[in-house]
Amino acid sequence: MNLPVHAIAILGLTALLVVLIVLRARPKRYPAKPAADIGKCMTIGHREVQEDNCAAEVTDAGILAVLADGMGKRYGGRVASRIAVQIFSDLFLDYNAFDNPQYYFRKAFHAANRQILETVDEQRGSASVAAAMIRSGKLYYALAGDVRIAVFHRGDLVPVSEGHTVDVLAQREFRRGRLTRQDAVAMLERHRLYNYVGQDGFRDIEFFDTPLTLDAQDTVVLMSDGVYGCLAWREIEEVLEGKGSCQDKALEIIQRINRCPVEDKDNASILLVRP
Repeated sequence: MNLPVHAIAILGLTALLVVLIVLRARPKRYPAKPAADIGKCMTIGHREVQEDNCAAEVTDAGILAVLADGMGKRYGGRVASRIAVQIFSDLFLDYNAFDNPQYYFRKAFHAANRQILETVDEQRGSASVAAAMIRSGKLYYALAGDVRIAVFHRGDLVPVSEGHTVDVLAQREFRRGRLTRQDAVAMLERHRLYNYVGQDGFRDIEFFDTPLTLDAQDTVVLMSDGVYGCLAWREIEEVLEGKGSCQDKALEIIQRINRCPVEDKDNASILLVRP
């Protein structure tokens, strides 16, 4: 029996609709996110307000770790650190930061600086910020302030950042021949920050020169001065050498800080990433 042309057309259209419905109902398959062992922990210390903040983002492209150490009056430091971490995370998730890591870092630092100034008075809130991106065994990093970035490599905790305190600046300028030995020595005891986000004229960012190559068992460490100012470097290494997940180790480091009999303990935060 011959079907009319319009009936054949209707049957064909119906079949096409069925195929489209089936395809739409089928779950999308995205590339698997890279496996990562991540741990983060913090303590308020002897302060009234927890001004630190941190986050880790894991996407198909790679990993972002960011830690901000807030400073300020009342809740200004807490607001500043939250703004900084949120901006770094949002920008990382909005586009592929690995296409141009230095551009991403510049954009994030300046956006955080601008937003903090618009939200909190310059004298009431600011933050030191460090960020690290990891992809295919390569580490990219940048910072402003005194949050430390290090890599735990084969039993040694190796610092990869210098920081922006006056004593570090004095050593750097002395090596460059821009500061006399007498002036440099006089400045070595001054640990005051000279650079951070949340200030007019912000521009100085410490960048990676070239991406660092990580071994399979390396752990990237971001920590506020409340951690490395309270615990000896070797004590942190002892914890990182032990067994357990990054979360277990982050918790152990903070517990040791809480047990440490140091007066006037600052907020302390640590973020560990083993990609």
